[in-house]
Amino acid sequence: MGGVVESMSVGKTIVLGVTGSIAAWKACEIVMELVRLGFNVYVIMTKAATKLITPLTMSTLSRNPVFTDMFKGLQHTNLASLTDILLIAPATANIIGKMANGIADDLLTTTALACRAPKLIAPAMNPNMYANAVVKANILKLKEIGVQFIEPEYGRSVCGDLGVGLLAPTGKILSKVIEVLEKTGEERRNLSGVQKAIV
Repeated sequence: MGGVVESMSVGKTIVLGVTGSIAAWKACEIVMELVRLGFNVYVIMTKAATKLITPLTMSTLSRNPVFTDMFKGLQHTNLASLTDILLIAPATANIIGKMANGIADDLLTTTALACRAPKLIAPAMNPNMYANAVVKANILKLKEIGVQFIEPEYGRSVCGDLGVGLLAPTGKILSKVIEVLEKTGEERRNLSGVQKAIV
């Protein structure tokens, strides 16, 4: 299985968005595992995320520059065009709300709007926030336009509240990335077959 995954990941690029959840430290593990599997990983960090982990850490782990500033060139369109999957993990209620309502006020949200590749979101937040009707409505709105979610886990948050809101395990996130890539590759092969049949 590992060899198949590594073969499929060669040449594939993942743009990982990291937001200001306390679970941001787990993004380090996600990056390490993606790189180990052979993916080319670029990290976009929100301003809040940089208060929790440093861009230098993410740059070292990803072996690529880390992006934080939307005003340096056309990074949002460049990153959006080169990625095979936009993965946001962890994703706060704030980033989910912005994406659901077309708000683009930082590099991650502008990249998300410009990106035509599959988008995966792994929420991580206080259980009461995750259960909030507004958050649920924003998630539903994104699902309706094709954004896929990696559902959070049940457990006790850092603040002590018990419920659903913990970031999904790294293995679950990686499995979803592989699943989406496999599906995307299959769809492309099918489309290519249809086009050849037409010709």
